[in-house]
Amino acid sequence: MALRVGRLFVGTVLFRAGSSPQLAGVHTSAVRNLRYGWWAYALGERTTPRFKENSKIFSIDGNLASGKGALAQKLADRLGMLYMPEPDVHYLDKMTGEKALLDSAFNGNCSLEKFYVDPKANDGNSYRLQSWMYLMRLLQYSDAIEHLLTTGQGVILERSPFSDQVFVDTMFQQGYIRKECVEHYKEIKNISICEFLAPHLVIYVDCPAEEVQKKLKASGKPYLQNVPISYLQTIETSYKKSFLPKISEESEVLTYDTTQAHDIEKIAEDIEYLKFEKGRWVEQDDVTFHHMRMLVEDKQRVANMTTIARYIPEVTIGAHEFDKSYYSFKSLPGKRYAEGYNEDAGDKGIWLK
Repeated sequence: MALRVGRLFVGTVLFRAGSSPQLAGVHTSAVRNLRYGWWAYALGERTTPRFKENSKIFSIDGNLASGKGALAQKLADRLGMLYMPEPDVHYLDKMTGEKALLDSAFNGNCSLEKFYVDPKANDGNSYRLQSWMYLMRLLQYSDAIEHLLTTGQGVILERSPFSDQVFVDTMFQQGYIRKECVEHYKEIKNISICEFLAPHLVIYVDCPAEEVQKKLKASGKPYLQNVPISYLQTIETSYKKSFLPKISEESEVLTYDTTQAHDIEKIAEDIEYLKFEKGRWVEQDDVTFHHMRMLVEDKQRVANMTTIARYIPEVTIGAHEFDKSYYSFKSLPGKRYAEGYNEDAGDKGIWLK
């Protein structure tokens, strides 16, 4: 094949290009002054001693505008856990500390607004968006695990990469993406999600599709004014008939309607009664946690899991387009040289340390 596959697409390629070679990857732990590694473990660094009752990962799932964020924030405050809001297409910019959000050309070349306005756009935007968002959620989930293992503080997320299949299936049923895209996505997910442990707990906020549509229209955002009720109903059905029964094999599951979701004390009480005996978390020890920390702190390695060299028009780019995008990225202010390099010194540039 006379094509070079730039991971999923241009934006993911630039994730590699944007990393300084001296840093061996992007490190996003709250403890930024020290980097965990083999020597740390050999010298006695262990994970389990810092674990407490709420040293866990919870995921709040549900339809669009179902109140996931509000519940996640309040519950995190109540339990002393870290709240991580649902990532957007610019999550990578925030990870790498960009001073200003980069153009969409460097963030998956996709648009959430365009998806809702024209989900059947013939340029493949819908699948590019879904592929990019899966990568963003996978990176965020690795951030969540890294934070948990590094600090012992639990994390509550708005959705996790484990529930992305719901939206892929919905897009396909609505005719937004092709069958080949679904197969490509499943292959990517099968070789990546298996490396991560499912959340200890999934809380599903059950909001009827009709109510979701009303909330979207009330949001005032133009691109959310005409989201089809069939799309929202399919998401709801997929959650209830596919995702929740499957994830319950690995995670504890609690379900609340939108009224019950406001009672934080009742939810916290329900969580106290859970035994958390499901899934692979109960099988872990300091040795396996060591290997897990080595994985999740290496964000480049995590991103590489979403790489499959297969021609999919929506996400495959050729060599010339790859080079064009790469050099466009390197021409951005501050990208030509590694951080700390004195560009003004010309060919005799020096490191500012």
